[in-house]
Amino acid sequence: MEPLSDQERAEDLNSWGNELRERGDVEEAEEAYREAARLAPDWSVPRYNLGLLYKYEGRWRESLEENRAAVALDPEDRGAWWNLGIAATALGEWDIAREAWRGCGIEIPAGVGPLSMQLGPVPIRLSGGRLEVVWCDRVDPARAIVRNVPLPQSGHVWGDEVLHDGAANGYRTLEGREVPVFDELEVLQRSPYRTWEVELEAVGPEDVELLERIADQEGGSAENWSTSVRWLCRQCSEGRPDEEHEHDNELEGARGATGMGMAARDEGHLDAIFESWRRETASGLVLTRREVTPAGR
Repeated sequence: MEPLSDQERAEDLNSWGNELRERGDVEEAEEAYREAARLAPDWSVPRYNLGLLYKYEGRWRESLEENRAAVALDPEDRGAWWNLGIAATALGEWDIAREAWRGCGIEIPAGVGPLSMQLGPVPIRLSGGRLEVVWCDRVDPARAIVRNVPLPQSGHVWGDEVLHDGAANGYRTLEGREVPVFDELEVLQRSPYRTWEVELEAVGPEDVELLERIADQEGGSAENWSTSVRWLCRQCSEGRPDEEHEHDNELEGARGATGMGMAARDEGHLDAIFESWRRETASGLVLTRREVTPAGR
C-alpha cells in the first residue's frame, strides 16, 4: 500500500478535528486542524475550521487571523468571509468588518467606524439563563439591539447591544413570513437600563396598550410578560414552533413570569412613565413593583 500523500493526511486530520470539535475536545481539535494546515498550506478548509473553533470560544483575534487566511486561499468561501466579519465586529476592526461583509456580497455603505444599517427586526437567542429568544433591531450583519424586555433570568436588559452568529438556529414568524433565529455570541455594549416586574390591578387590555405606548414615548419600554412569553421545548425553539412532535419539557425562557416587564433608566424614570400613564387612564393601579435587574448590572 502506498503511503498517504500530505493532502490525504491533511484531509484525514481535518475530519478527525471535526469529530473532536463535535465532542467538545477543543484543544485536540485545534491540534488536528493545525497539523492539517501545516501539511496542506494551500488548502483553506482547516484554516476556516480553526476560525470557526475560535469563534465559538470567543477567541476573536485568532478567529480573525484564521478566517483572513482562509479567504486569502479561497476568496469564494462565504462562510469564512462571514466569520471574519463577526470576529472583526467583536474586535471593533470596522474596516475589516466592512471588507468582510462586502466579501459576502452585502452592499455596505461607505464610511468609517461602526455600521448603522437598520436591517429590521430579528429574533436572537440570548446566551444566559434558559436561552430566551427576544426580538431585536439588527443594526448590521452581526449586531443587534435588544427590544423586548428580557426576563431577569436571561442576564440581559432592554437596550443591550449583542453580537450574534449568522447561522440560523430555529425560525419565527414575522408579519406572515418566516425569519431565522440567530444565537447571541456575546454582549458588545451593556445597556444602562434596569428592569422591573410590575403587577397592575383593575386594568383592561387598552390600559396595558396605553402603558406600553407611553413607556415608549418616555424613552423606556413596557411589555406584558403574562401574554408575550411563549413557552417552547428545545426542539420547537431550535426548529419551527408550530411543528407537531413529542415535546421534551425543556422550556424556552423561565417559568413563572407574570405581569408587566418594565425597562427604565432609574426609579425616577419609572415614576415618570407611570405618572404619564395615570394622567390618561382612570382605572389603572400599580399593585406591586420590584426591581429584577440581573445581578451585576
